[in-house]
Amino acid sequence: MRKTRILIADDHDVVRSGLKALLRTSPEFAIVGEASDGEEAVRRVEELLPDIVMMDISMPRLDGIGATRLIKQHHPSICVIILTVYEEEEYVYQILHAGASGYILKNAGKREIFNAIKAVRDGERFFSPGVSRLIIDGFLKRAEEQDRTEKAAEPETTLLTKRETEVLKYIALGYTNRQIAELLFLSFRTVNTHRANLMQKLDIHETAGLVRHAMTLGLLPADTTPRK
Repeated sequence: MRKTRILIADDHDVVRSGLKALLRTSPEFAIVGEASDGEEAVRRVEELLPDIVMMDISMPRLDGIGATRLIKQHHPSICVIILTVYEEEEYVYQILHAGASGYILKNAGKREIFNAIKAVRDGERFFSPGVSRLIIDGFLKRAEEQDRTEKAAEPETTLLTKRETEVLKYIALGYTNRQIAELLFLSFRTVNTHRANLMQKLDIHETAGLVRHAMTLGLLPADTTPRK
């Protein structure tokens, strides 16, 4: 079976040595090179054409995000796995936008690192559990914000029930509560309740205000004259 060819890019000798020692315990992987900064990583990729680059984010001259972007621009088939200490949503989205296929933390165990390599090798994405939670939490947060924005943009008629909207329209037309009750086949008491709910929901406490509000919502034809 063809071995997965891996390039390690990290500015710490100890980290590179540790990764090499770990990966060499698997017959599936071959370490083809290493780099100590982002610019060197890009050059080494051009020379060696590895299958996967294990990339740190924080490196001199060119960071892992910039290096990943350049590598993916010129060699889209080469996969990049970020191996970093940063468990922050900002970094996750930047690196995903740059084209990385995986994001794992440096405290990950052997099995997690091996699973990450195999997953991206097979065309999948891989994230450490903590990173996955960040992505999910971020997605949910944005969904909630969007929902709040959409609700804020909804017309105020959505605050009212269908019956309340009908009552508001007849109030604006100048009908009394008793007349509205007869028109809608409701009790006088029910119409009073709807009127009170309208005032509370719309924070309007006089009939003239209800009339103006009904007009701004388009509940009345432009040529309609309220009843005297």
